Amino acid sequence: MSDPMRPRASLRTAVVWEVLQDALDRRVKATGRESLDVLDTGGGSGNFAVPAARLGHRVTVVDPSPNALFALERRAAEAGVAERVKGVQGDAHGLFDVAERGGYDVVLCHGVLEYVDDPAEGVRNAVAALRAEGVLSLLAAGLGGAVLARALAGHFKEARQALDDPNGRWGTGDPVPRRFTAEQLTGLVEAAGLRVGAVHGVRVFADLVPGVLVDTEPGALEALLKLEEAAAELPAFHSVATQLHVLGETRGTSATGGVVETDGAAEA
Repeated sequence: MSDPMRPRASLRTAVVWEVLQDALDRRVKATGRESLDVLDTGGGSGNFAVPAARLGHRVTVVDPSPNALFALERRAAEAGVAERVKGVQGDAHGLFDVAERGGYDVVLCHGVLEYVDDPAEGVRNAVAALRAEGVLSLLAAGLGGAVLARALAGHFKEARQALDDPNGRWGTGDPVPRRFTAEQLTGLVEAAGLRVGAVHGVRVFADLVPGVLVDTEPGALEALLKLEEAAAELPAFHSVATQLHVLGETRGTSATGGVVETDGAAEA
């Protein structure tokens, strides 16, 4: 069983992993190659890299933290996929100092845009790492989820601050430098030359439900996971999600694995 599906971790990663696994499967069918080249920027200790490697793919993880990369190496070894996972120290700004331009079928950019100086540049670099036909998995903090969480905690001034702040911050003690709306993220993806294949709200309910309820109520975790999955694709819930996931695809890549119409011509 893959790491993202561990019980408590699954509340944070299940929706993204399901979408990502489906995207990987579609690229395998489209390319005819069972093993894809995946780049995970900001991949940390391998929450997604190791499960992707378990599926047989070659994964390069770029992260600025030596400690995270050490944990990645250990996790990959424990999972028996050390030969398919490579960790290199670097960041989104200097991505091509350590990664190949145009060399990857799938690029993950999870939890990166919140921290870079120029999110648009971060997305452009991620897109430039893709092959002519490829998929970008983009995950970033959602503005609405932070506003809702502060309000429900009784911090109404902080909720209003986050709502009004250009970067979605609720105050000087906010650990997240920047948050996004779904419109902002899809705009960045489209401006970088990709088309948006799907948008999902992540952790719509999970961060609001008391942990004791999930841990002690029989069947609560499974029911909450199913609720998260059902709400993830509904635009009405994107505005209150803690995180937002956008799947961007190069113009010749089909979101469904079928035929794409481009300028009147059909492409496989």
